Formats: sequence, C-alpha cells, structure tokens
Amino acid sequence: MKRKGYLLGVLCLLSGAVLAQGNNSFAVQATVENGIIEGNYDTKTGIQTYFGVPFAKPPVGNLRWKAPQPVDNWQGVKETKKFSPRPMQKIVFGDMNSRSNGLSEDCLYLNVWTPAKRNTKGLPVLLYYYGGGNAAGDGSEPRYDGEAMAKKGIVVITCNYRLNIFGFLAHPELSAEAPYKASGNYGMLDQSAALKWVQKNIAAFGGDPKKITIAGESAGSIAVSMQMSSPLSRGLIAGAIGESGAGINPTMAPVPLADAEKMGVDFLKKSGVASLKQLRALSSREVYELFDESKMFGFPIVIDGYFLPKTIPQIFAAKEQAQVPLLLGWNSAEIPGMAFMQGQPYKEENYVARVKKEYPNDFEEVLKLYPHGSEKEIELSATALAADRFISYSTWKWFDLHRNNSAQPVYRYLYSKLRPELVDKSLTSGLAGGTVRADGPAPKAPKAVGAPHACEIEYCMGNLHLVKDYAWTADDYKVSDTMLNFFANFVKTGNPNGDKLPEWPVAKAGDATPPVMILDTESKAEKATNDARYLFLDRAYGNK
Repeated sequence: MKRKGYLLGVLCLLSGAVLAQGNNSFAVQATVENGIIEGNYDTKTGIQTYFGVPFAKPPVGNLRWKAPQPVDNWQGVKETKKFSPRPMQKIVFGDMNSRSNGLSEDCLYLNVWTPAKRNTKGLPVLLYYYGGGNAAGDGSEPRYDGEAMAKKGIVVITCNYRLNIFGFLAHPELSAEAPYKASGNYGMLDQSAALKWVQKNIAAFGGDPKKITIAGESAGSIAVSMQMSSPLSRGLIAGAIGESGAGINPTMAPVPLADAEKMGVDFLKKSGVASLKQLRALSSREVYELFDESKMFGFPIVIDGYFLPKTIPQIFAAKEQAQVPLLLGWNSAEIPGMAFMQGQPYKEENYVARVKKEYPNDFEEVLKLYPHGSEKEIELSATALAADRFISYSTWKWFDLHRNNSAQPVYRYLYSKLRPELVDKSLTSGLAGGTVRADGPAPKAPKAVGAPHACEIEYCMGNLHLVKDYAWTADDYKVSDTMLNFFANFVKTGNPNGDKLPEWPVAKAGDATPPVMILDTESKAEKATNDARYLFLDRAYGNK
C-alpha cells in the first residue's frame, strides 16, 4: 500500500509539472502614451502579447455615435492579458469563432503581438482589419491571430471597430452636433484612430511608425481601400494589402451624406423613436433589439467630406490616395454560381435567361465573356459572374486605379487552393470562411469549383493550426507557408519576393494582360487572361 501511495504521489507530481509547463509566459510591461500596460512574454514562442489595449475612450453614453475620443491617462499598471469584448453584433455569420470576452459597446481595444527583444527597434508593422460586412467580426478571431506573422519579425496588431447601427448610423441631428458637420462612418473613424494610436505608440513594442502596412479581408479589405483614400489616414501608412473587396460600386460603395441621413431618419421613425436624445438614452439591449427588429443588415459608409471627401475612383483618379505599394487579390470562386442562377439548374436556357434579364442590352457580349457551352462551363461562368458582381470586380477596379495613378508597385493574386475535407461531417462550410452546424447530417455540398470567400485568411496569416474544422494536408501547409512569406516580405519591404518563393512580377500601368500570382499548391505567376470581363463591368457600373 505504501508503494502504491508513493507511485500515486509521483504521478500527481509529474502531471502537475506537465500542467505547469502548459503556460510558458511571464508578465512583461510596456509604456504607451497613456500609461503602463502589462502583457505576457511567451518563452516558448518568443512573442510578447498585449490583448485588450484601449485606443479610444469607451463610445458609450454621450459618446455613442461620436467620433472616437483619445484615451484618458491611467495610474498604475493596466493589465492587458485578455481579449476585450467584441463590438455589439448579431451572429450574422455563424462560422465566426471569437475568443473575445462577450459583447459590449465598450469595445475599442486592440491586440499586439511583437517579437521585439529588450533593445529591438525599427520593426515593420502590420495592422489588420477584420471582415464581416461592417456588421460582425472582431480582432480576437483565431484566423487573425498575429503570432505566426510576428515570428517573421513583424509587430502585428488587430483592432476592433464599431459595427452596424452602433458604427454607421447617420442622422441630421448627429451631423449638426459634430464639429465636422457630418455623421456615420464611426467604424471607419475607429479604424483611423487605431492607426493613429499605432503610429504614436508602436515604438514601445519595437515597431517603426514609418513602416506601418494596413491589411484586411472582405469588409476589412474595403476598409483598407477607404483608409488609403481618407485624408485622415493616408499619410500614416507605408503599404496596403487587400484581400477580396474595395469600397467601389457595387461592393459597399459609400453613399452621399444626405442619403445616409435619410436612412437614419427613416430608421428612427419606423422604430418609434422621437429624437436622437431619446435614442441615446436607450440601453445597449434596446438599441440592439430595435436594430434586430428592423431586419436591416447595416448602414452604409458615407461620403461625409471629413473621413471621405469623394468616391474612391474620384480620389484615385486625382492621385490623392496614399502613394504606397499595394498587394491585393481575390479568390477563384468567391461566391457560388447559384447566387447568380437564383437556385435554377445550370441549364442553357436558364443561364441565358438570367443573363438577358440582368443585361438586356449587352447579353451577347456577356455570354461571350462568360461562355455557356456545357453545364460545367455554365457552372464556371455563373460562378465567375456571381463572384465578379459580388466582390472581384471592385477589387480589380482598385487594382486598376492604383497601378494607373501611382508610381508605386502593385502586386495582384488569385487565390485558388481548394479546401480539404471537413473533420466533422455534421458541419457544412459557412458564408464567411469557416463552418456552421447543419440540422442533422449535412447534405453533401457540390464539388467546389474554386476557393470561396474568406477561406484564405488562415493561410496568409499562418493560422491553419488554430482552425480545427478542416483536415489540413501537407499541401495546405505548403500554400500557407508560401502566402505567409509573400505577405511578410511585402510588410517588410513593399515587395513580396524573396528566397525560394516563385517570382511575383509587378503589374504595370496600361498592361492589358498584367501578371497575376496564382496561389495554389504550386504557386506561379501568369498573365491575366480574363480582364476583358472587368472592363465590361467597369462600363456597366460607370465607375469614373
């Protein structure tokens, strides 16, 4: 019995030792503009992390629907070891996997991953804006985690910004009280405030304020196009990365202030709210439920004369955008072809009828650009047309504007890696990059014809290991390593090229077949072969 007791004690000690080794961090402090913060230094990874760092005052009470205000100084040490609450939002995309501490209007916090040692200075910086249609998302999602990129010698930041009604409501009363006489765009202003905070404070984390690259996917990519265009932000960045999306018609293009204000007036009227004062007096729950009951997805970005003086095409055509290197692209099957077919089978008569309905005066040209010789070809063409109309064309237009109105290098990609199988067969792929649980066994999805929207995020940020839904293969890790290194090189130098990577040529102004880096198991640069369809859509959308 004594021997058994002894062995049991040894086992307990051993298990305790193993558990103790699971946390490899000790506390570490940094001094920022407003005081001292305390994060963690992981001795296994060599990365310091500071989570939930305030970059603006809580936008609550009288600060609800106002531009973000500078943080007050604090006394003592502020602990920044946990992710803050995420912005108020519905579960719009069931596949979003947040690590945040609940939801709150008090959400203006950022997260830092840095590889800096005690004497490190001058590291390049990446500030990443999450996606979610300006209606959902937050900076704590595992796919945005900054550790892998930080290991490449980069200081990485993700930041929260206000969403939906809390971040984008415009109203004449709000415009009247603002010193710049406009309203809306609070989420955009939050992003700009985070950028300013990074510029002022990044040296405390070993970063160089003159080497800040901004990046994002979907709504985050749209944000990058907006921040490049905004007089409030464009002078603070050294480079930009856009993954699928630009704020250019038809993709979340900004609207005139008067139109946005009218939407706000209509919302209050339909909600039975008499005034801005009454709306501001409501609790978070009441505002959330009023917005939920409205069945609205969100409110638009605004041409407000302050954050955004003109449309993006107008700003770029005038060469008023940030004159910095740009890396951007989109995925090979951003949205299923059924989004264009409206559920109809991929039959000749169905496809032709849909094209004629959408383009009654130009259907013959569209049918040549998006051909229809077989059901398979129709599926591919319907997918391409749906994707172009959804988000690919707007990203192309951003690409075209910058290469023709800047002397800075522009690099374009097409992400094409097909996803592996799901680990859990009761799940199905979600709309914004991850998975959702199906009711009962998930029906077998059609075989993918390309890479869907948002699926590249965990690859480019080196975070496959943090996304447990898919049965990642050696090929997936190969693509991730390639994409991570391309992005890291670009953040460091404004050029994605480097040792052992496929050569990625610059796209030149006026080139009708510009080079495109095809990101796949075997990545390689090819000349674009289908830009004629973007030129057609450019005429159709009238983006001048």
